[in-house]
Amino acid sequence: MQGQSRVDRELLDAQVMVGELVPQGSVFAFLAEHRHELFPDSFIADLFQSSTGRPSLPADLVGSVLVLKELFDLSDTQTAEALKFDIRWKVACGRSLTAMSFDPSTLVYWRRRIAASERPDRVFDAVAEVITETGILTGRRKRCLDSTIFDDAVATQDTVTQLVAAIRKVARVVPGAAEVIGRVTALDYSRPGKPAIDWDDPQAKQNLVSDLVNDALAVLVELTGENAPEREDKAADALGLLALVAGQDVEPAEDSDGTDGRWRIARKVAADRVISTVDVETRHTRKSKSNRRDGFRGHVSAEPETGLITDCELTKASGEAGSDPVVGEQMISRDRYHRVDADAADNPKPDAADEQQGRGLQVYGDSAYGTGEARAAYRAAGHDTVIKPKPLRPAVDGGFTLDDFTVDEAGGTVTCPAGHSRPMSPKRTVTFGRVCAGCPLRSRCTTAQDGRSMTIHPHEELLRAARAQARTPQFKQDYPTRSTVERIIAWAATRTAIVSSSDTSASARTTPGFGPDVHR
Repeated sequence: MQGQSRVDRELLDAQVMVGELVPQGSVFAFLAEHRHELFPDSFIADLFQSSTGRPSLPADLVGSVLVLKELFDLSDTQTAEALKFDIRWKVACGRSLTAMSFDPSTLVYWRRRIAASERPDRVFDAVAEVITETGILTGRRKRCLDSTIFDDAVATQDTVTQLVAAIRKVARVVPGAAEVIGRVTALDYSRPGKPAIDWDDPQAKQNLVSDLVNDALAVLVELTGENAPEREDKAADALGLLALVAGQDVEPAEDSDGTDGRWRIARKVAADRVISTVDVETRHTRKSKSNRRDGFRGHVSAEPETGLITDCELTKASGEAGSDPVVGEQMISRDRYHRVDADAADNPKPDAADEQQGRGLQVYGDSAYGTGEARAAYRAAGHDTVIKPKPLRPAVDGGFTLDDFTVDEAGGTVTCPAGHSRPMSPKRTVTFGRVCAGCPLRSRCTTAQDGRSMTIHPHEELLRAARAQARTPQFKQDYPTRSTVERIIAWAATRTAIVSSSDTSASARTTPGFGPDVHR
């Protein structure tokens, strides 16, 4: 059942006895005064449907501890000790001086229970309400976007390890699968470790890969055929994972048509490869050609003048859905503080008529956020952008760039610097061909024997306008504002609760800490 805080204070209540030791204006003093408003009983009421049983920790204690834990970047053990020994924590959480703490594992329980609920972001929402009520972001239109990589704690698994692990997982979680696997597979999956082969023999390794893939396919045929029963989520996920790892890393062997059961490790890594059966959402990614990372990508939207994080998201490290421009546009579109400003502008005060102008946000970002699609979305939503465009690379060093060509969208033509016009194809490609042969400007335009050719982006007008904007003095004055988010995201990226935790499952990815910044 849900526990509730006592209305009456204990004899040695920390706030009564030593509350004056806590600095006014600190987060401890704020929680001591307002924790019941931030985290009322309704904060966790949906988690406890029964009115019987042992009372849980009260809502104001749970919420306050979770906020302080993430704010001061403490482990679960350190958090439990702080609640026991630190007077400031006792004052903030409404504890008595002699009150003991709880077991550190209690925090794991609460994080997972909140993450699995219908409101996994409830701590974020509580902090956001404070930000909204203070009005500190009212009228502040600037939002800076950035992202960083969070390393996963799981080890990258090779193809053989993944296939063996996936088949064994099916045997564990799919009813009746163990018997099927024992009947239709060539290898013995009941024994721990990889199958015993001569790992120095390339042919032996290829034969093992073939056996593993064929075993996986045989298991899938038996368990996912037309007459297969409907599976529970856990069993369906295990079968889906087996199908995925059986195909992502392999290809038909040399001289094989893919029907004779001979397979080999693919020569090219799959673009969105699952690197571990332990955490199927972690991915390979690169910050540079020489710096490969395994993990997740954390995205942040922040107001630069206050340093407040207005939105955040943790995605797979690779893939279009987790890319900077896609997630950046999503965070801006759902900005809760901008919606508050918009509501206020619909009913302006007599002395705030100017608030109706420029109601969109001003979005700052590096070139990763400046795709044509993202810029089009921002313009359609009424937002201004201060986003660095990607530089144009001329086909010839020091020669003409795309900006030296005139694009006539209405006429569907492109005119080169020499004045020659050519039509765009339905796929927006342009080929100048023979007109380049005797052109006096050819040496500055192309080295291709067939003449200059190009593909015009569907949002070329927006991209061209962005490049022109970047050359203005105003852009050069405004753009340095973006660097503020690098400090903010660096602070978030040092959070041991996120970066170093071995628990990067759904519960960890919705844990408070990578959300609205209460550091200020």
